[in-house]
Amino acid sequence: MSKDYTPNMHSAEHILNQTMVRFYNRGRAFSAHIEKKKSKCDYKNFTSNLTEEEITTLENAVNAVIRQNLPVTEEFIPRAAALEFLNLERLPEDAGDSIRVIRIGDYDTCPCIGQHVNNTSEIGQFKIISSSFENDILRIRFKVESTI
Repeated sequence: MSKDYTPNMHSAEHILNQTMVRFYNRGRAFSAHIEKKKSKCDYKNFTSNLTEEEITTLENAVNAVIRQNLPVTEEFIPRAAALEFLNLERLPEDAGDSIRVIRIGDYDTCPCIGQHVNNTSEIGQFKIISSSFENDILRIRFKVESTI
């Protein structure tokens, strides 16, 4: 994953991932492509596409978290401590003994190398553009729009 994507889009991706975990309990996206205009997340362990009702529910839930104006913070913790409460499968083997962890209030905690906003109020309005299901993969395409 590149480190030069838009911080508000990447922070929205974290909130979407945690919302998917809470709603469906099938894990975070195994693949994500984050860009300024639109982004996508791919999820395993689904058996069908999302319904329109599910898309609306997801959008509303993500936007509700964004509206909470949660602080987005980073900390560096020892790998051994991170293993106690985080899934580190996706970290490269050479990630080292100090793991960068991003927290979005008390909503999401995740190891990450990307750039983020300082507060969820900087993200904007989250919108799911589309979703699709193919080869046992659920893909969600989304964007964020300025609320100014």
